This record gives sequence, structure tokens and C-alpha cells, in this order.
Amino acid sequence: MKYLLNTHTDPHFNMAFDEFALSSLAVPEPVFYLWQNRPSVIIGLNQSAYAEVNLPFLEKSGITLARRVTGGGAVYHDWGNLNYSITGPLQGMSDKEEVYLEQIVSALRSFGAPVERSGRNDILINGRKCSGYAKRMVRDRIMIHGTLMFDVDLSMLTKVLASPGSKLSAAGIASVKSRVTNLKTYLPQFPSVKEFQAALHKELAGEDGEIRLTDAQLTAVQLQADTRFSTWAWNYGHSPSATFRMRKKFSCGTVEAHFSLRSGCLDNLTFGGDFLGNLPAEVIAARLQGVPYRLPDLEAVLRDIGQYFDRMQPREMARFLLEGK
Repeated sequence: MKYLLNTHTDPHFNMAFDEFALSSLAVPEPVFYLWQNRPSVIIGLNQSAYAEVNLPFLEKSGITLARRVTGGGAVYHDWGNLNYSITGPLQGMSDKEEVYLEQIVSALRSFGAPVERSGRNDILINGRKCSGYAKRMVRDRIMIHGTLMFDVDLSMLTKVLASPGSKLSAAGIASVKSRVTNLKTYLPQFPSVKEFQAALHKELAGEDGEIRLTDAQLTAVQLQADTRFSTWAWNYGHSPSATFRMRKKFSCGTVEAHFSLRSGCLDNLTFGGDFLGNLPAEVIAARLQGVPYRLPDLEAVLRDIGQYFDRMQPREMARFLLEGK
């Protein structure tokens, strides 16, 4: 296959790079590229960031959130993870997805990894997942892209994906280890992900050559990264509706909060509990209707929260609504 070189590690740029390669790279043959992101969580097109990701932990740890243009679930990327993308025309082949994916599977087997495909989008080793992929079609072109867990920090993976709505929220690291595995265990000939990447690139490229993006094309990718893929509206506001219930004991008493999120904003918030306050809580709940679900916006509305919940501070209530604690 022909190949592109993508050495960027900014996840928002790389999401834009994928979109450009699929939608605007009009070449007649399939093209692949291997790439990495700095520590980040990438959520699927149709997922809620609030229900699938431990957002407070990401904020404290400096881990980036990004949303891709394909479906599927949330994944954690770090320096031990390698990503691949393959895009090409649909014409002339009935099932490009299968053909492209088989090249990844065959390459892993040639290195000695006993991989097999299973489920709707998994690559397994001895029943444990080492790779997942997603796909998208635009007009007459298709893209598949996926992860290759070479030496991923599984404890960090658990922490970033442990949220109220996630599959990992109550599972813990032991459960994660029982379901996933790193390729490095089965490929001792590669001391690091860099050697693995070089070998995989050689296996996929064969004798084919490189396609280079022009400066104008790279500028177009960066523009999409800046104006779409790095924005709150795309990564958070695009989230589908999700429902939450929070409960905590404060100095004013026990507070319960029931609310939904719609397009990344608070919706249908109600308070309950045995708390004390001078003014009815439904007043502040009404003021919070439609407010973006992020700390600065919540704090701005909660500046007089102590009137509704005795002695409570704006950040205290904002953190409760965001984290449940």
C-alpha cells in the first residue's frame, strides 16, 4: 500500500487528519498511516463524554479528550499504544473493510502474535482484546482505523474510563486485565513501540511509496483541528443526552441532584434531601437550566449558592454536580 507519514501526537490534529484522509485525499489506491497520540481518551462519534469518561481525573492528570468521526466505544491512548488508519476507494471491491483489516491481522501473525478476530470490531489474543477498530464511509471512500495495544498502562486505562456510565466503573483493574492484553507480551523481539511501529510499517508498505501532503493540505488539517476537533462544542456539546443522580452529605444536610445533560448543558435539574437553606432550591435549579456542564459556567451561576444550601460555596456545589463528590 501507499502510505502517509503522520508524526503529530496532538489528538485533535490526528482526528482532523483522519477526516481529511477520508474525505479529501482523492487518490485511486488505498493509503495507510501509523500514528500515536499523547495520553488521551478518544470517544466515539455517538458517545456521551460525561457518561463514558472520568472527566475530573482527565482534568487533574492533563489527559486530553477528543471525539472521532467514527462510532464505537471510548479508548485510552498513551505512548504504549499505536494507531493505524487505512483509507481507500470502495469501487472495484465488495468488502474493502475485510480486506484492509486482514492486512493488519496478517501482519501481526507474521510477527508471531496468535491473533484472531472476534465480535463486531475486536482483535483478540487468547480471548483477550489487544485491538479494536471502527469504520466510516464518505461518498465512494471508506476508512478503518484502530488501536494496537502494545504496552499500554492498564491501570491508567481503568482510571480514565471509570465513570458513572461506563462499563469499567465498578470493574477495577483485575477485571480489565482479564479482558485485555498488550502485544508486547507476545512480541519480545520488539523492545519498544517504536521498533514495533517500524516493523509494521515495513510489512504494510512493501515496495510501495509515500504520498506527501502539501503545505496547503496540512494547513487545512490544522484549521479543522482548531475550529472543530479541539472545540468544546464537538468534544462535549456533541454528547447525546445522559441522565445522572448524585447524592452527598454536606454541612447543610444531605443533597440529592437529579438531572439530564442535553448537548452538553444541564437539563431538568431537581434537588432533593434534608438540607437547610434560606431560599427554595428550585429557584437555583431553574437558573442552572441550559448552563454548559463545565466548572467556570456552573460557578458563575452558583455565586450565591449559600442562600439555597447553608454555608455551601460555589465550587463545592459545582464539583458535586460534575463529580458527585
